[in-house]
Amino acid sequence: MTVAQQTSTATAQGAPAVGHRASLIVQGGDRVGIVATVGSLLSGHGANILALDQYSDPHTGAFFQRTLFSRDGLQAALPELRQELADRLGPDLSFTLRDMSVPKRVAVFASKSDHCLLDLLWRHRRGQLPVSISMVISNHPDTAEEVRTFGIPFFHVPSMGPDKSKAEAEHLRLLKDNVDFVVLARYMQILSGDFIHDVGVPIINIHHSFLPAFIGAGPYDKAKERGVKLIGATAHYVTEDLDEGPIIEQDVVRATHADTAADLKRRGADVERDVLSRAVLWHAEDRVIRHGNHTIVFA
Repeated sequence: MTVAQQTSTATAQGAPAVGHRASLIVQGGDRVGIVATVGSLLSGHGANILALDQYSDPHTGAFFQRTLFSRDGLQAALPELRQELADRLGPDLSFTLRDMSVPKRVAVFASKSDHCLLDLLWRHRRGQLPVSISMVISNHPDTAEEVRTFGIPFFHVPSMGPDKSKAEAEHLRLLKDNVDFVVLARYMQILSGDFIHDVGVPIINIHHSFLPAFIGAGPYDKAKERGVKLIGATAHYVTEDLDEGPIIEQDVVRATHADTAADLKRRGADVERDVLSRAVLWHAEDRVIRHGNHTIVFA
């Protein structure tokens, strides 16, 4: 069944059409009545709340809420909703309000390893990732033909030597006003602080969870030598502190003494695919709220 057929079926059964759905993220200092304020405001505008998740941090006093709601004539109502939310919530709470019928635009960066890249493209084609993939950018041309079979533009931008400024300038040119976030699908290059700042959108990375224990080439060979019992992967937002950004998702699988380094690498690739796809999905659906160097994930 296609996405369009699924939407049509859901609407026929009485569920709201995707085009009428919005997400509302509220965060800030906790106080009495935030949930009630949001609920009464939305109901006063004829909105139907489909899902609501909230979390209050007892240690910091911070409040986080994700609300998914539907409303007829949503796009026309958004400006008035935004103004009333700003008036009712006050300056100590911030919010984002987004029409869910407009998918987030994403650029995928890759190198020679194609398992995460092709998995994202396959899930997208199957309707499992509610995003618009604007382009794939790679520092190697190896995956160009496979990417183009998915109907996705492919750009080869070489990045050799210690000076990445020319490549990053081309990246910024391609990305400018075309994407809402970037995914590093095993892109084996370190991004500069200037690029992270200038790109102006969130960047999601995937890496094996051996870091920082097995830094550098051949991590699975090093893991085999150490006799590891767990292998896994971590998806996180990119910051200037290498591999230390807010974590979105993690997973592990068990390993034994009988596993070869090739076995570990194969099983690690499976975990990387699953972890990255979940992170991309949750970000696309506004389920992840960044707060300092950690995240609240309403999965």
